[in-house]
Amino acid sequence: MVPPGSAPRRRRVKDIACVLLVFVACSSGPSSALLDDEKQPTFLTASVGESVVFNCQVEFPHDIAIPYILRWNKEGNTVFSWYDGVMTSSEGYAGRVSRVAWDHQLQQYYTGVNHQAYGKGAVNLTSIRESDQGWYECRIYFPNRTPNTGRNGTWFHLTVDGGTLLAIPPINQTTMEGESAHFKCVTKEEGATVTWYKDGVQFSELPSLSSRSRISSDGSLTISPTDMGDPGYYNCEVTNEMGEKQSAGAHLNVEYKAKVIYSPSEQHLPHGRPGLLDCHFRANPPLTYLRWEKDGFLFDPYNVQGVFLMHNGSLYFNKVDSSHGGMYTCIPYNELGTEGPSLPMRVLITRPPVFTIKPNNLYVRKIGETISMPCDARHDVDESALTADAELGVPPPLSGKPVLSWTRKDGALIPHARSSISGGNLTIVNIQKEDRGFYQCVASNEASTITAEAELMIENVAPRAPYNLTANSTLTTISLRWVPGYRKPKQEYSVWYRREDSSEWKTLKILSVGTREAVVPNLNPGTTYDIMVLSQDVHGDGMFSKAIRVRTKGISPYSANTSKRVLNDLSGPFGFSEVMGPPKNVTVTVHSEGYLVSWEPPEPNTIDVQETPAQLVYTLRWAQGSQEHVIGKAETADTSFLVKGLEEDQTYHFQVVAIGPGDALSASSRFVLHVPPYRRMKAIMVGVLVGVSFLLLAAVASYFGRRAFLRHQKNSDRKIYNMLVGRQGHGGCTIGIPRDRNEEDCRAVVHDKAAYC
Repeated sequence: MVPPGSAPRRRRVKDIACVLLVFVACSSGPSSALLDDEKQPTFLTASVGESVVFNCQVEFPHDIAIPYILRWNKEGNTVFSWYDGVMTSSEGYAGRVSRVAWDHQLQQYYTGVNHQAYGKGAVNLTSIRESDQGWYECRIYFPNRTPNTGRNGTWFHLTVDGGTLLAIPPINQTTMEGESAHFKCVTKEEGATVTWYKDGVQFSELPSLSSRSRISSDGSLTISPTDMGDPGYYNCEVTNEMGEKQSAGAHLNVEYKAKVIYSPSEQHLPHGRPGLLDCHFRANPPLTYLRWEKDGFLFDPYNVQGVFLMHNGSLYFNKVDSSHGGMYTCIPYNELGTEGPSLPMRVLITRPPVFTIKPNNLYVRKIGETISMPCDARHDVDESALTADAELGVPPPLSGKPVLSWTRKDGALIPHARSSISGGNLTIVNIQKEDRGFYQCVASNEASTITAEAELMIENVAPRAPYNLTANSTLTTISLRWVPGYRKPKQEYSVWYRREDSSEWKTLKILSVGTREAVVPNLNPGTTYDIMVLSQDVHGDGMFSKAIRVRTKGISPYSANTSKRVLNDLSGPFGFSEVMGPPKNVTVTVHSEGYLVSWEPPEPNTIDVQETPAQLVYTLRWAQGSQEHVIGKAETADTSFLVKGLEEDQTYHFQVVAIGPGDALSASSRFVLHVPPYRRMKAIMVGVLVGVSFLLLAAVASYFGRRAFLRHQKNSDRKIYNMLVGRQGHGGCTIGIPRDRNEEDCRAVVHDKAAYC
């Protein structure tokens, strides 16, 4: 039974639910669309007069580009649409909204300040007004596909910071040359002043533009008539009585037909060389086609060998000859058409000049001297071509001489006060160091320019060689003195020396400027040296002095006499010399390649000698067993030597002999080394290892053999047991085994019964 009043209550609940469903379904705000598309809106902010980019990405089905329609809506109304290259803008947005330009080099749309590439649906809204604030929707439709929208669609919200002074900013304008251009700049406050700028320059400083411009009472600018030089950025600045300022700007684009702006009456091209014939024009929109005529007929460079049409419309002649002369005109075209042909340009084929006298390639002079570099040129004359040139109307070669001039190749100036040019010859007096370099003689006429180079080098005045060299020597040094050739500022010296029997020179740089003495260190005792001194200054090296020969004190460690003093046996007595003691701490260590013998150098032996000579030669000798005869010997300047090839199970005696200055010999004590018999020990070790291995193998084999035998015996007993238990044996005997016996007892009984039977 239905309670009274329940039916009307249930009907009211249904009505409320239907209303809510209709409200949700019919909601036209961006929130519902955002929920459907699951895309977050983008919030943008701009000031009045500025511009903003709405970046809308296009997602093609399967990432394959297909035709699409771009449509931008503002609060339900379409303000901009694009399809197949045709753009449409609503009132109030015309001239202010456009697609973001395509970058042909990067094959993408131009990037923004955040270096993120704009999408194909991105648009640029300029000259922002306060009325531009609100919600914008980007929608992409695919007319040839179902569904026609897909997941494309993005919401944007633009917040406009409207200033306090500017109500309507200017917008971009495109007009034809000669027509008027109008820029709005409406102020909010009465009494505010408006100042206009073009590309940052105030109108008052542009008389040509200001004479054709008018500023209305509300601040708007009108330019009439426009000129092809008027394109640029126009900015209006509003200032109120309180000194507050606000500015906004827009671009002006003036279009016109392609026109020639300059035509020379004559133009010379060099005979036998590349030439260029220009057509000076301007065009907006850009040039689409350029027509050349020669002597009143069409001149098609594609059908003329050696002539090419460049991208800017110029004619390039690969090698100019007499047939290229004549009267030329050019006619440029763009999308709007042409203003007509250029004035006739007479092309004259002129032969380049040739040098009759060229300067030398190289001149060498000293500072303070004078140099004259000759140069002369004339116009080239080809007698065989004069007749052909006359028939074509080409004038004969110019009379007189080409224009001659001199320059420096590095761009530096030729000293005017010390130079003169007479008849093409360059003369420079009182040559200075900075005059060094490459010079060019330049000959030019109406056709071309030729050059000839010459290099000027400044010869340095080398310092004279030192003389009167004197020397004093010690065991390891030589002290030198000399007299300078002549005194010069910043004069330096270096000492060159070598051993008498050597071809390699060594140098010692004298760091002190102007010094006249030096000490050559680290020399060998008892050695003869060749020594000479080289003088130098800022200009470079001078000359060597005469070489002198100086012998250091003591004896040479490399001489034959010294080698004879080293005995060939270890029994010779070596006492301590007057200069040094014996080498110390002789040791022998095992090395991977042999035995390394090391020792310490000897110490001074007398109070007068404070240190051991720097240059010492050591002779290492060794004998075998009890013999005293030396079987090996080696000389070295180091304090170690690697001995190879010692026999095993032998005893060796080592001794080190130091050879010092003054024919001094000093021997160390002997070091005895016994070389173990490594090979025999290795053979014994191998035999022991083989025997132990054999015993281990025998033990393992015995163990596993016994296990196999026991396993076999056990299996045999089990078979006999199974065969005899409970059965009748031979001779009718019966074997009875109690059931309570274990297996061992049973096996014993079986054996006994079997034996009985």
